[in-house]
Amino acid sequence: MKIKKLKDIDVSGRLAFLRNDFNVPMDKQQRITDDTRIRESLPTIRFLLEKNCRIVCASHLGRPNGEIIPECSLRPVALRLGELLGKPIAFPGEVIGEKVEKAKKALRPGEILLLENLRFQPGEMKNDESFARELSKQVDVYIDDAFGAVHRAHASIEALPRLVKKAAAGLLLQKEIEYLSMAVENPPREYLLILGGAKVSDKIPLIENLLGKVHTILIGGAMAYTFLKAKGEEVGQSKIEPEYLEKCLQILEKADRLGVRIILPGDHIAAFSPEPQITLKITRAGETIPPEMMGLDIGPETIESFLKEIAAARLIVWNGPMGVFEVDTFAGGTMEIARAVAESGCTTIIGGGDSVAAVKQAGVAEKITHISTGGGASLEFLSGKTLPGIAVLKS
Repeated sequence: MKIKKLKDIDVSGRLAFLRNDFNVPMDKQQRITDDTRIRESLPTIRFLLEKNCRIVCASHLGRPNGEIIPECSLRPVALRLGELLGKPIAFPGEVIGEKVEKAKKALRPGEILLLENLRFQPGEMKNDESFARELSKQVDVYIDDAFGAVHRAHASIEALPRLVKKAAAGLLLQKEIEYLSMAVENPPREYLLILGGAKVSDKIPLIENLLGKVHTILIGGAMAYTFLKAKGEEVGQSKIEPEYLEKCLQILEKADRLGVRIILPGDHIAAFSPEPQITLKITRAGETIPPEMMGLDIGPETIESFLKEIAAARLIVWNGPMGVFEVDTFAGGTMEIARAVAESGCTTIIGGGDSVAAVKQAGVAEKITHISTGGGASLEFLSGKTLPGIAVLKS
């Protein structure tokens, strides 16, 4: 996928509008609990600083839906960004208006300004061009580094770059596109897709888009039970999506015609509910889940078979946990898969908030080739959908 890149345009001494994804988690005291997305923005910011740019950073945080909600303020982000860069970050506390324009004008080369939460303005989520024009005032170049938001047709993502003469992808966005493109454009034959999570409906577009490209698909999590039910297996009280039974059966039949192996769990960790210290039952291969229980994790035989597939892969894409890993009792399958993926020695790409949380929980995040910063965006990218924030940057 060819897009305009930061290094393809002249930004020296310019006023650069940098769309970041600073949508970081905070506690009730507005303390940032995970600054990964801020850290991931630093390479692009430092590149611009080296070019003596004046930088206007902008992001959303949470879902204030056009209202000013103090708990969604980006002020804590401004403070943390300043700490990481070792320099003060100007924070006017507004998104547009006279105060902001004065703050832009006062910027000197190498200085940074962070706007208040873009979603405090109703025009952001409406992709309003008049709002985008306000954002574009004094701006020379537009850089999008917010992969986690490129699937949204919002003003700062889609309308704004059309109003600025020079627009390009930042280093983080470029890296995301390059790695995820490996999964959809000429991947190696030994391409393994691992899918999990709660809803099969979320993953069907991805499966359909990649079915002709992957060699093997491993399916765990609650979504596996809709597939198993479609095959006629009894799954007890396990969560299924009845309206997708026929679609799952069609996918299984198509995979068989294409020679793609879809491997479903053969044994399960079952219980009455996903609670810690609850009575468990480990079903063996060929044994059904008791009618009053639900499958909450993959069983030991399934783990063993999945590990063999992981060891033989050259490219692994993983999206979604194998069970209710938030509860230690049902985290075994996900943790085993996380460690095996990390130690596989092949190119590994992980997308989706739960999968990212899983590799961090397993303590192996640093061994993953690429961890996507955008769960929803990565899912849509792998599903073959057009992402507005990328489409507008195509060269």
